[in-house]
Amino acid sequence: MALSEAGRVLLESRYLLPGESASGMFRRVAGAVNTGKEGQFFRIMEDLLFLPNSPTLMNAGTPPGQLSACFVLPVEDSIPGIFVALQQMALIHKSGGGTGFSFSRIRPAGDVVGSTAGVASGPLPFIQVFDEATAALKQGGKRRGANMGVLVSSHPDILPFIRAKRNGDLKNFNLSVGFDHTFFDALTRNGTYNLINPRNGEVWDTLDAVLLWDELCAAAWQCGDPGILFLDRINEKNTVPGLGPIEATNPCGEQPLLPYESCNLGSINLAGCVRKGDLDEEMLLSVVRLGVEFLDGVIDINTYPVPEIREQTLSTRKTGLGVMGLADALISMDIAYESAEGLACTESIMRIIQEEAHATSEEIGRTAGSFPAIGQSCYTCAMRNATVTTVAPTGSLHLIAGISSGIEPLFSLAFSRTINGKVIRFVHPSVRDAVESMPRGHALMEQIQKSGSVQDLPIGDHEKELFRTAPEIDPEFHVRMQAAVQRHVDNAVSKTVNLPEHATPDDICRIFLLARDLGCKGITIYRYNSREDQVLSRGCDTCRVDSLAS
Repeated sequence: MALSEAGRVLLESRYLLPGESASGMFRRVAGAVNTGKEGQFFRIMEDLLFLPNSPTLMNAGTPPGQLSACFVLPVEDSIPGIFVALQQMALIHKSGGGTGFSFSRIRPAGDVVGSTAGVASGPLPFIQVFDEATAALKQGGKRRGANMGVLVSSHPDILPFIRAKRNGDLKNFNLSVGFDHTFFDALTRNGTYNLINPRNGEVWDTLDAVLLWDELCAAAWQCGDPGILFLDRINEKNTVPGLGPIEATNPCGEQPLLPYESCNLGSINLAGCVRKGDLDEEMLLSVVRLGVEFLDGVIDINTYPVPEIREQTLSTRKTGLGVMGLADALISMDIAYESAEGLACTESIMRIIQEEAHATSEEIGRTAGSFPAIGQSCYTCAMRNATVTTVAPTGSLHLIAGISSGIEPLFSLAFSRTINGKVIRFVHPSVRDAVESMPRGHALMEQIQKSGSVQDLPIGDHEKELFRTAPEIDPEFHVRMQAAVQRHVDNAVSKTVNLPEHATPDDICRIFLLARDLGCKGITIYRYNSREDQVLSRGCDTCRVDSLAS
């Protein structure tokens, strides 16, 4: 597969070393992961069938050598503990990684501070400090840092946390509320819900569960934040429960991690595994095996920002092999994304990937040894990695590969992006091929470029279904697709439920509850035009600058 113009400009502006070509970058990365399969690693990257996360592409084979995408850091309820986490965050962002935090251990605003007889400020002012520090840093001179802030629903400061981004604050944070069955039991019976002081475990206050829920849905409606994490479900699926509970995720929510864990991510190009309208299963299995071996090899050559991260990462050896280009793959197979066939085909593909990825990790475990913490895990056989699969958003990777992002449907059939000061206009190739062959194809293409959609054009119903975009898909179907994928993923799934501008807070409530019912580990929504800094718009005439976070 050839690089698109967007991919070439992006690589030149952020990824390539001085004088380096794209092929040179892939050769550098493959050579750094020295497992004896460098030639095969190079070929699947050169063919854009597999790409590791951005820090690996940028840093493999260079002196910085930090190759992980994401980290979770603990935040303790003390000034020294909080600022240790802040310092470690700065080191991670400088190296090119993103960070996630649970601020749930910090005592609430108004609580006592024993050593000074003062009054605690609560978690929010400290989150603001982390946000300001992130704004002052630029990751290795290449990109801005990203964070996830989590607060459990039972924290006394949960309402201010829910409202924190409604005025446009905390621009460098995604926020998520961590829920468990206790809250949903109270919500089901329209009951009261206890807010617990984390300092001593005592009830600090009570409020109506419905009030908390309505505040959450109203805030998400207004600005897209907070999202939701179902922490009880995440910990039911925690593969190493003996190491303690998971309390936070990486910035995009797909990687629940223990304190000081990191994760190395990589994504398979599903569109590249479709040949003549059918999935090439043999090719897919080959890429899965090489992807698992590659990501496991990254763990051993990685340079870790702090010693605690190295120790914990080597203990569990978590990786996250995922996918991108699902929407393109379905279009190539003439399957509508929003259809029973689209759902069944996607789940079948993910089952194949999950089974082969686990078989490969088990095989490596038998020959090279299981991850050291396997005795505290759920596994009864050899296993090299505590987790193997994840679905990431592939924010920059899908541009390099020239395909759709993650498991998302196409957001718009036409759009423009500004990369390194260059405006690149794009019409999806499959749409162009289909429409230009129609009568009055040129006029139809002009309409698509303006609107980013085919739904109001005089074309066949099948084409309208095939090219339905994210905001045109039933929000409940977005959730069902995420749930279908989650059933065959170790970690979690990054997906956004895109809503039309006229959606209501009640619509969001229903989506959140459906995600709970269907077994998702978390859920994020975005209502079109609910933020001034929206990075993607439909059509080429109204698009804004894209930050290209990966």
